[in-house]
Amino acid sequence: MQSHPSPSTASEPRIQGWCPGALRPMPSGDGLVVRVRPTLGRLTPLQAQGLAGLAQQYASPMLELTSRANLQLRGVCPDSYPALINGLRTLGLLDERADIEGRRNLLLSPFWTDSDGTPAICEALTLALAAPDAPTLPGKFGFALDLGAPPVLRAGSADIRLERYGGQVLVFADGAPTGACVPLEQAAQTAMELARWFVASGGVVNGRGRMARLLQRQALPTRFTATPVPPAPAAVQPVGDSATGMVVGLEFGQLPADTLYQLASLAPLRLTPWRGLVMEGLHTAPALPELITNPHDARLRVMACTGAPGCTQALGPTRALARFLAPLLPAGRTAHVSGCSKGCAHHGNTLTVVAADAGYHLIDHGTAQSAPDATGLDAQGIAAYLEQQRLHAPYV
Repeated sequence: MQSHPSPSTASEPRIQGWCPGALRPMPSGDGLVVRVRPTLGRLTPLQAQGLAGLAQQYASPMLELTSRANLQLRGVCPDSYPALINGLRTLGLLDERADIEGRRNLLLSPFWTDSDGTPAICEALTLALAAPDAPTLPGKFGFALDLGAPPVLRAGSADIRLERYGGQVLVFADGAPTGACVPLEQAAQTAMELARWFVASGGVVNGRGRMARLLQRQALPTRFTATPVPPAPAAVQPVGDSATGMVVGLEFGQLPADTLYQLASLAPLRLTPWRGLVMEGLHTAPALPELITNPHDARLRVMACTGAPGCTQALGPTRALARFLAPLLPAGRTAHVSGCSKGCAHHGNTLTVVAADAGYHLIDHGTAQSAPDATGLDAQGIAAYLEQQRLHAPYV
């Protein structure tokens, strides 16, 4: 084992700069990846059962839940893609065009209610983003609608955030200490104003760009400096009962089509950014072994992308290693196993293990792009590193 090395010289992954959609699928090692973005992050029983059937017929029978509260099908053969798209259209799960789909990057709190303004703002933003004069935003640029008390999406990826502030809505740029407080009926318009400022201020470079990066070199308009952003609330519990319904987790967000069909027979389903589901209106979960209902389950503390061979970018497998590491993690610590340095499954600082040309790199506290603390490790080497850290510098 080599400790404190220089940064990796592993093969650099190809950065796509956009996320897959239904109308713009992404090729991968196991076929096309087709991502579905349900309106309000919610599937009716008919839609969920229909999706389960489409996965069984045209894709892998293992669907995936994403950190953007979307759902994707993998392993779609190009010959089967047109039939799959027809099925999604019948279920009401398609946008009109691929460019509209790409701009409708809305992350919603799964605990929204009809009365908190989320449906109205979501509809207004959807219309504004589909309008002919909508700004041309990068593929990963997104909006977080987080109007509950307290907000729950601060850790989620977004560029413009909308949160409840008394009886109004606070609209602020990701990473900014201040925002604009406006009445609910002006919230979508104000968010679009901020999106247009982002484009006009040079936030898009070669089709890419994020708000937090722009703020490092550009001051916000005066309007968005009036109201301080409240401190981030405590992290939300990813599973358990809630006022909206029972929240269940799934290992790595993997959802068997049969399970989706069974759950849809019980309740409408909402997708969570923690790669889980809310069973709307139900407060107990069915006894299915793939469902995680205990907030202390070790599987909730590990994140992993598809890895090799499913992803052509990955330099090694990921999920078997993540399962091995889960019970070895100290209480309160999380880990991320990535097949390459893009780190698609998680973008925050944590214990990160990255597949490389020879073995795995380990970053004790960082992202997949951080300089590694150890290189050339296998599973036992990573376990030994964790044990050494436990004995000599316990994680607090």
